[in-house]
Amino acid sequence: MERLTVNYPVIVEGRYDKIKLLSVIDATVITTDGFGVFKNSERLALLQKLAKKTPIILLTDSDGGGKVIRSHITSAIPKDRLIQLYIPQIKGREKRKTQDSAEGFLGVEGVSVQCLRDIFLPFSTEAEIIDGQRQRSEITKTDFYIDGLSGCSNSAQRRDMLAARLGLPAKMTANSLLEALKILCTYEEYKAHVSAISPEETTS
Repeated sequence: MERLTVNYPVIVEGRYDKIKLLSVIDATVITTDGFGVFKNSERLALLQKLAKKTPIILLTDSDGGGKVIRSHITSAIPKDRLIQLYIPQIKGREKRKTQDSAEGFLGVEGVSVQCLRDIFLPFSTEAEIIDGQRQRSEITKTDFYIDGLSGCSNSAQRRDMLAARLGLPAKMTANSLLEALKILCTYEEYKAHVSAISPEETTS
């Protein structure tokens, strides 16, 4: 299977993530060295410099640690220069490890090649481009409010259910989920997923 060509730099957490990703895509892949990015000001400065020249793809693990690293990088790089991608939360352990991670989820290195291909295909040279732009759906914050994904007492639960249907991590903020859905879904697909979440399923 040929690798996908991705013209944007990609940020991942560790070297095993990088090795796995480079088996799927042909791109510049930069690691944060896990939590090392918090202490490595030069690495963060490099990312900020790159972001001035090109959008950067950010892909971290779907556990709490990945969320902290994502938040740190997001706070340092302008929102419009980051493309936030997510792996699904899948229970399991990487083959090289003897123990499960703290939360028991697979990291980037552990998810399947096909999963990673599906995640990166919209940002590869193989993606369909119309008028010079990869097409994003027109889901808005208003849609989220109307559909009970924000501003309601059970909005967080509904977001978790919608995220689960799409293989996204749980406990995403409304803004993060909205950005992910714009990449993953057409408007019609989004409405179909929302319709599949019945009111009965989201009551406590």
